Amino acid sequence: MSSEKPTGSGAASLLLRQDFLGGLVVTAVAAIAYWLGSDLAVGTLGGMGPGLLPKVLSLLLGALGLLLLFGSLRDVGVRLTVGSLRGPIFVFGALIAFGLAVRPLGLVAAGPLAIIIGAFGSDEVKWVETIVSGLLTTLFCIVLFKLALGLPIPLAPWLLGY
Repeated sequence: MSSEKPTGSGAASLLLRQDFLGGLVVTAVAAIAYWLGSDLAVGTLGGMGPGLLPKVLSLLLGALGLLLLFGSLRDVGVRLTVGSLRGPIFVFGALIAFGLAVRPLGLVAAGPLAIIIGAFGSDEVKWVETIVSGLLTTLFCIVLFKLALGLPIPLAPWLLGY
């Protein structure tokens, strides 16, 4: 990560700051999440509906994004560089890979695959720990989502069937 400071005080300089751009992205994700959950019923605290948790989490995420955004207006932050995009690109790629792999390969393969792809977002990765973490996280997800909650997530269709 470079510690170059943006020069100038114009709008272009503001958009080149990591914290400002990050605040914009986080706030936009929160707004999209809230919009996508707008059709879900909120319910009451006594009888929560399916939209309560997504809406509350998107509001909290939006508040954090706005804090980051407004905090960036006070300070001159770190300049956005190509290297600073590595992490978000690989994490987003890991999410896409998980979504594409979970049906045909199952959670057994898609979980560790997503964690390994996401790990490429850092140059400080310890691969043995990453692989162990991926396997343990996948095991936890299998126990939670498949066994405890009974969700219809394929485990390993190529080995066990759906």
